[in-house]
Formats: sequence, C-alpha cells, structure tokens
Amino acid sequence: MMMRSALRLLSPFGPRARLSVLIFHRVLPQPDPLFPDEMHAERFDQICGWLKDWFNVLPLDVAVNQLRYGNLPDRACCITFDDGYADNLEIATPILRKHGLSSTFFIATGFLDGGRMWNDTLIEAIRHCRAETLTLEGLGEFALGSIAQRRQALSALIGKIKYLPLEERRELTEKIAAAAGVEPAKDLMMGADGVRALRAAGMQVGAHTVTHPILARLTLDQAREEIRESQVFLQDLLQERVGLFAYPNGKPGTDYLPEHVGLARELGFDAAVSTSWGAADSRTDSFQIPRFTPWDQKRTAFGMRMIRNLF
Repeated sequence: MMMRSALRLLSPFGPRARLSVLIFHRVLPQPDPLFPDEMHAERFDQICGWLKDWFNVLPLDVAVNQLRYGNLPDRACCITFDDGYADNLEIATPILRKHGLSSTFFIATGFLDGGRMWNDTLIEAIRHCRAETLTLEGLGEFALGSIAQRRQALSALIGKIKYLPLEERRELTEKIAAAAGVEPAKDLMMGADGVRALRAAGMQVGAHTVTHPILARLTLDQAREEIRESQVFLQDLLQERVGLFAYPNGKPGTDYLPEHVGLARELGFDAAVSTSWGAADSRTDSFQIPRFTPWDQKRTAFGMRMIRNLF
C-alpha cells in the first residue's frame, strides 16, 4: 500500500502524470550461469506480479495518447520487449497473460525465421567454445577457463565490435564462431508465425528496423529504408497498421540522432521509444519516450528503483 501511495504521489492522474516504460529483451526458461542478471521465467513472473500490484499497466499506444491529451491514469506503466526473441512468445507471453498484462514487442524483422543477431553469434561462440584459450587475429587472446573469464571475454569483444559497420560486425562474429569451432543456434529468434501469434495473444507489435543497425552510423537514406522496410513488412504480415517504433540500441546522440526522430515522424509512426532512463511527462517528445528496467531482485528495492526513476 505504501508503494502504491508513493507511486500515485509521483505519478498522478491528469496533466501532471508520469509514464514509466520498462524494457526487456529475453526471458530465459532458467537462470543463465554466464549472464546471472539475465531475465528468466521465475523472476519475470515475480516482476509481473509486482507491476500488477503497483501500477496501471497499459498498452503503449494507449498510454502515449493519454499522456498527450492529459488523461493518463495515475501510476501508469508500459512493458516493452526489443528484438524478437523466440522466448518472448514461448515464455514471456504466457506469464504476461497469466497476470492479465499487455506488452509491446519491437521486432527486428531481418532476423525472423532462422536469423541471428551479431551479439548472439558472439555469445554462442564464447559460451560453447571447448578451448580454454581463444586467439583471435586482430582482437587478442582470451582466456576461457572459467565462467568469469568467458564473461570478461564477451564484455571485451562486444566493446570492440558493437560500433563497427553492420556487415563488418556480422562477418567478424561469424569468423569468431568458426575460430571457436561453434555452430551457433538458428532458433533464437521467433518466426513470422510467432509474430502473428503474439498479436493473436493480445500483444502489440512495433517496428525495430530490419537488421538492428546503429542508425547514427548509416546515411539518412539507409536509415529510412531500415525503418520503413521493417514497418511495411510487419504491416503486410499482420494486415494492420504498425504505429510504434523503437530505435536500435536507443541511446540519444550516440545510437540515433535528431534526423532519425524526424524519419520516424515522416514515416507515419505515432510514437517511438529510446533507451534513455527516466519517465515521460506531458513535455516529453512522443518520439523519444524513455525506457528503464530496475535490476534489483528484491521487491522493495525494485519498487524504490521505480520510484527514483520517476524523479
């Protein structure tokens, strides 16, 4: 009750309303030793229970529209997922439905039906490499004798690769997988039928580009095509308008620029989301809605983190 009261005070009904938007990526069936902080089914179920108790959880398009017109309910919150992992449908959606909650799933359409994101190629390569040391030309030598060392290797490699040109990232991570002697899984992302199933389950679907590029590293024409083609693909697939967009990586000024905000408007979206922390209010640009997810595993700490995010 105290948590709800605090949230109501900081996120009231009407013109002074604040909108909290949470971002997730994967929900694994079990905890992952390599990434102990990665979301898994038991923890996501717990979080959904807390959100149900404390917040008015709304579909993102409804919430943004109500915020715009000054009639957002108190304690307003939205749940979102990025990228289009298969576990979003298989694990996250049944948990959401169990709690009577909705979510918006932003899909990078180029990875549907057997595709794989570059970071997952890298993670799978390091996770399953049988050698205790991996030497990579131009990148260095990495000890893999323990879980902690594999985690350190991944952190270092992701930092080296993340902002390379798109095709260079893909080719390099495939070479790393080959050097590690690993054939990465091809079923990490959902298929087109999975996207339809998400929508049929009452969830929202938004666009997230085709190949998940760093938009700030593309020409404006390339960025336009990435955004437009993902929107058109999803509209054709679902036979309905797609009005929500998420910027890949989503850091303002680093991953996307003002001109990409203009593209989202130009292409007819209703709203777009970033990964900048904070909560939206009536002054927030609807095409730069902030998102945040507390990492705390205890109920009270999680709730307090949500409260601090409202400041």
